[in-house]
Amino acid sequence: MSRRPRIVHVTTTDISLALLLGPQLRAFAAAGYEVIGASAPGPHVEELTSWGIRHEPLAHATRSMAPHRDARALFELRTLFRTLAPDLVHTHNPKPGLYGRFAARLARVPAVVNTVHGLYALPEDPFVKRAVVYSLERAAAACSDAELLQNVEDIDVLRRLRVPERKLHLLGNGVDLTRFDPARIDPARVAELRASFGAGPDDIVCGVVGRLVWEKGYREVFEAAARLRAQAPRIKVVVIGPSDTAKDDAITEADIARAEREGGIRFLGMRDDLEDLYAAMDLYLLASYREGFPRSAMEAAAMGRPLVVTNVRGCRQVVDDGVTGRLVAVRDAAAIADAVAAIAGEDGARLAMGCAGREKAIREFDDRKVIDITLGVYERLLGARPAVTA
Repeated sequence: MSRRPRIVHVTTTDISLALLLGPQLRAFAAAGYEVIGASAPGPHVEELTSWGIRHEPLAHATRSMAPHRDARALFELRTLFRTLAPDLVHTHNPKPGLYGRFAARLARVPAVVNTVHGLYALPEDPFVKRAVVYSLERAAAACSDAELLQNVEDIDVLRRLRVPERKLHLLGNGVDLTRFDPARIDPARVAELRASFGAGPDDIVCGVVGRLVWEKGYREVFEAAARLRAQAPRIKVVVIGPSDTAKDDAITEADIARAEREGGIRFLGMRDDLEDLYAAMDLYLLASYREGFPRSAMEAAAMGRPLVVTNVRGCRQVVDDGVTGRLVAVRDAAAIADAVAAIAGEDGARLAMGCAGREKAIREFDDRKVIDITLGVYERLLGARPAVTA
């Protein structure tokens, strides 16, 4: 009896496999593929294993800037691919998308797919950064059979880089709309969470979700919170997200203490009850400098929360300005504070934006569409979808 087609997904960390790709990996396995995840080991490996997803640890995968380790990761992956003999390797950028595609071709993997979660350079970035990033992307794309792009703006960039049109597929991005559904949330749980934030019935909770790195715009979030504390004290800012000490721009404990002191911000750390936390918010804020297609913003929209986000690639695709939230200039704390205060001050408009955001999420952010597109690419490259055995 022939084995199931074997697919290896490569990311930097196990948290990406579990939290960002988990629903997709389970769906691919349910469709009849043998799914293996390869990343640095961590606390989420046990969860992957419980889903029947085998994990292969990578000793040299790292999120930090370490070219020597990235080179080692390339050859480590080449050896792994030769051992596993996968039918298809699926990489996820930025870094594994580069060295993973090269490694797959060196190992002569029959099919290589890469998901572009957001090119690491933007058109407004300095020329040197764009030249380096785009050159590497063009070279790596020569090693792939398909490029799945979350953002339509990145498709235009790859076209200009002369990546063949046949390789380009607009993937979009999505979330589990059954999990992120405000109708499922217990009002008592919402009241309990709001009380834990120190928010009374007349207060407005502005939530932020994201890793604690400066690139996520926290410098402006902290300044905006301090402004709002003085000008609109009923607005409470709550931050959910883990520290990321591997990154060069990690926020320190001293930075957090100052934000708590000056802006009254509450930091909740890493949480697995995000749907409840979104329900306890009145609006959502994302001040990031760079995004591909932000999952947290989609989740907040799906939960019926209006959004204030920076006007960058990815955020522009999540928010319809003036309809589901507000787009603000990047690195502008005053504009962020003004937009948050404006939405907080109008109950009717806030509710209308939230309803419009939920409707947009249902139309555009269903992760089942992402799964179907990806499965279609697999079938084109490998042949008909494998039979699912009982």
